[in-house]
Amino acid sequence: MRPLLKPSPRNRCVFLFLLFSLWLGASCPLQAQNEGGDIALAKEYARKGENEKAAFLFSRLRPDEQLAPNILPDYLSSLLGLKQFKDAEKLVKKGMRQFPEEASYGVALGGVYAAAGDQAAMTKQYERVISQLKPAQVVPVATEFMKRNQPELAEKVFLKGRELAKNDTEFSPQLIQLYTRTGQNENLMAETLRLVQTDNQQLPFVRNMLQNSLHEEKDFDALEKQLLSNVQKYPEQEVYSELLLWLQLQRHDFTGALVQAKALDRRARAQGSRVMDLAAIAQQNNDYESAIAGYEYVIREYRTGPFYGLARQRLVQTREEQVRNTYPVDPAKIRGLIGEYQQVLTELGKKPETASVLRNMAALYAFQLDEKDKAMALLQEVIDMPRASLDVVDDAKINLADIYLLRGEPWEATLLYSQVEKSHKDSPVGYEAKLRNARLSYFAGDFKLAQSHLDILKQATSREIANDAMQLSLLISDNTAMDTAGVALRDYAAVELLVFQNKLPEAIKGLDNLLQKYPGHALTDEAWYLKGQLQRRTGDYNGAITTLARITSNPKYDVLSDDALFLTASILEENLQDREKAKELYNNLLVKYPGSIYVAEARKRFRKLRGDVLN
Repeated sequence: MRPLLKPSPRNRCVFLFLLFSLWLGASCPLQAQNEGGDIALAKEYARKGENEKAAFLFSRLRPDEQLAPNILPDYLSSLLGLKQFKDAEKLVKKGMRQFPEEASYGVALGGVYAAAGDQAAMTKQYERVISQLKPAQVVPVATEFMKRNQPELAEKVFLKGRELAKNDTEFSPQLIQLYTRTGQNENLMAETLRLVQTDNQQLPFVRNMLQNSLHEEKDFDALEKQLLSNVQKYPEQEVYSELLLWLQLQRHDFTGALVQAKALDRRARAQGSRVMDLAAIAQQNNDYESAIAGYEYVIREYRTGPFYGLARQRLVQTREEQVRNTYPVDPAKIRGLIGEYQQVLTELGKKPETASVLRNMAALYAFQLDEKDKAMALLQEVIDMPRASLDVVDDAKINLADIYLLRGEPWEATLLYSQVEKSHKDSPVGYEAKLRNARLSYFAGDFKLAQSHLDILKQATSREIANDAMQLSLLISDNTAMDTAGVALRDYAAVELLVFQNKLPEAIKGLDNLLQKYPGHALTDEAWYLKGQLQRRTGDYNGAITTLARITSNPKYDVLSDDALFLTASILEENLQDREKAKELYNNLLVKYPGSIYVAEARKRFRKLRGDVLN
């Protein structure tokens, strides 16, 4: 047998190398896997606040891993939780040496000093971070300060970044958001005005931030004062006029807004377009004087312009609204309005573009003067008008249906409403016709049929129609939940039909009977509020105030309390000329119901009664 070869030293070395290589290949993935598991487990312990376990696992990691930006913050948090401030300081300083561009580590070091109670060292470190700031570090460092709830230092960082960029509006959006978050309204206003002066594309952003931040009267006053100054100082800067116009619209200061709308309209050579828009908004918000002034301006300045005819029509429409909302309504003024409408028709002619004039005249004849035959003849003219669009014809059909309902002929009314619904499916005109059909069913006490119409209308694209549908739907559902027959609601609906027919004394009597017949019913506050409205319309102002007080003085009727309070203040101001009492009630509404839909108008009226100068 051949003897085995004796291994040489060289062969032994090769063998050991191969064995080590095999061991290394098998152990490295396992080691990496273990380290990855340790990191995840350590982070989980840190998240749960189990600092001792977390710190132990972090300490077993390789030094380069401990200092990594995705690990160091958790390790540091654990050390601080254990009050191991020296170890924490050493860790962060090592991280700063390893990652000199990681500016958040400098902030973290200041946080270590703060946790240790060394305020002087903290201040010195934060100052060092800010003084040594590089442009690329501005946002991450400011973000780190905001995370630590130190907005004043974040502000310094952004201002330092602005200095480095040599640009007065650098980081303006970030500063605006910071000032919004911290309630620094004075700085916010200065920053927003600085930004829009150099970049008018930022106007929507600025409006949004101001709207979210400004809530107190003194802030609105300060912003308006600054904008008025800037408009005069920089007349070439159109953006200041735009912002001032927006602010005045928010405050319902349509008189001041009209001044800006005229200036912007002239500058853009818009031939009255901007003024028409402003006048329409004022009209919708019942500021008839401002609306009339706007329409008169367009008529006077742009007689040959594209908006002249529309301005002529809207001027009389606004005067009509003013007359109809001044109680009690004066029949002589109604006839005067009909004469003005006739002048418009004489000047512009009877054509589809002036169909609304004929419809308005018809409404005055039918609902104010009780001359229904004249009204129906005018509407038939529109329906038979050559070249009239389907929209024009169907609008007239809706008005004609209203008059049939006024005459007590509901079947004729519903026939016309249904015709319009069918010809205008999924359109505002069709939705309006469906709403009228729902209201007709409600008047008749057929609440199930009314509700079937309203369920569809709640999804309407027109917000106004959807809101009206929702309100009527809630009225029906709230008052038929316990009383499935809706007996009290039938009586209330019958009263509302009398109101629609302009039979106000009969409606008031019906409300009195309802309140006596159903004491404590869920409809009580609705009935009191409607009675107060009707008493005002019939000139019984003191009676209206007494009625509305039944709502404002009873916490049970909180849903309509702000409505009743605003209506009471309006009666005192407009009808009884008690300006001091009205001012007091408007202020009460601002304080007691800050979320009310009446806040903007109440604020405007309060300021006016207080003697503020409204531009």
